[in-house]
Amino acid sequence: MLICTAMLSLAGALQGGVDPDVQASLEPVTGHRFLTLATVVRVDQIEVTRDLSHGPDESAIHGPEEARVFREAIAESWPGGRITWAFSWKALHDERPRYRELRRVVVDYHERLGDEVTFIPGAYFVNMYNTRAQANRDLHEGLGKVSEMVGDGYRPKAVIAGFLAAENQRFLAEEEGIHVCQGTIWSQYAVDNGDGEGSIAYPYYPSREHFCKPARTEESRIDCVNLDGWTIDLLCARIPGSRMVNDEWHRSRMGVGPIETVLWLGTSQGTEQMLHTTAAHFDRGFELNGFGWITCTWELGLVEGRKIYGYQGRNGMEGLRIWLSETRRRWPEAQLVTHGEFGLRWREEFKDNDELDYRFEQAGSGIRGSVAGEEVRWFMNRDFRLGLQRKDGGPEEIMDFTRYDLPAKEPADPKPGEPTRNWSLMNRLNQKGVRPQDRPIAPSALTAEERRLIDAHYPELFKGSGK
Repeated sequence: MLICTAMLSLAGALQGGVDPDVQASLEPVTGHRFLTLATVVRVDQIEVTRDLSHGPDESAIHGPEEARVFREAIAESWPGGRITWAFSWKALHDERPRYRELRRVVVDYHERLGDEVTFIPGAYFVNMYNTRAQANRDLHEGLGKVSEMVGDGYRPKAVIAGFLAAENQRFLAEEEGIHVCQGTIWSQYAVDNGDGEGSIAYPYYPSREHFCKPARTEESRIDCVNLDGWTIDLLCARIPGSRMVNDEWHRSRMGVGPIETVLWLGTSQGTEQMLHTTAAHFDRGFELNGFGWITCTWELGLVEGRKIYGYQGRNGMEGLRIWLSETRRRWPEAQLVTHGEFGLRWREEFKDNDELDYRFEQAGSGIRGSVAGEEVRWFMNRDFRLGLQRKDGGPEEIMDFTRYDLPAKEPADPKPGEPTRNWSLMNRLNQKGVRPQDRPIAPSALTAEERRLIDAHYPELFKGSGK
């Protein structure tokens, strides 16, 4: 088997944590650059429950041929890289020949290349349509089906979930022994079937109050590393969904994601934007945080998605190859690893959220919503996230101040036929600007209490700005 030492070290990550015999071999994330890439295998576009789907039947573009094209593109562009395959409920149970062969092919990639195979409940939106109890049943039975499919006692180290409520992440950690979950989509609002705006962008342990809230005490901490789903351009993140500006669509999800970037913009401009977003984390972000992380989910149907969706004839695989190859050339020490490996390495280094201090800076690329001449800065820790913006060299304004020291509560379970769309965590000030109070403010407009909270973390940030 062509499985590297780092992958072998994960073989001992058992229920309850990392095997003590291999614990020391898990290298820290600090000092490294990482890319995590997942693909979703499904039957229908958005399988929100076991029996209910939204969008078209995608079975014609989910098969062994698409899997081979996708995996070969990655292997040629990033030799030795390992990715995560997430199967929907229907894709795990479909007995048509193409799905049986597809599952066999993916198991082979796990055995030969070290890829991770796991489950995705509810097509990113399980809590919007299902009770927490049903989501737990789906997780338990879906993960069991994955283990049965792969065989040899296999157990995934991570789950791909889009959004996943705190109770379900607790269930994963305490009942299923899985301590990594792609369970938040940073900044998503007014896109697809659910909203989950309000978290921090890099790994954290969620609170039992709300999956978007980093735990601030040991009692509230869920031992499940919560990961973002797509790295996006930080300027575009301010847009609620999409909007028309000067006869051009500006979309919030533009960054490294395929649909809103390379398939929407075309190969040349799309890959330029993908590399611009990658550089924000692998260059300046690496300097600020001590490590860099880019993450993306590329649904398998996008390989030949133009058969159903058109995409104006654009070839996403060409863009994927260029992005991966150029990323390796610019940052040759970067590692393409599975979500489970990355999350467990982070978990081994960080035991709680106490020392988290993520900082990001990005200037506009000049492409669509990444407006030239505009800049944003972010500060994220267990107590709050703070977003600043500057336009054309003017003064910085506060565009987001989400406090995690305040109580938070997730929505109740949805009722049958009544999905609960909005699971966002918004309080003092939010970057999306969707509420009347969400208008950028000067630092001098902060209350004395708010200044004390910010100054406790960043005493120099607003020095001389009043209060």
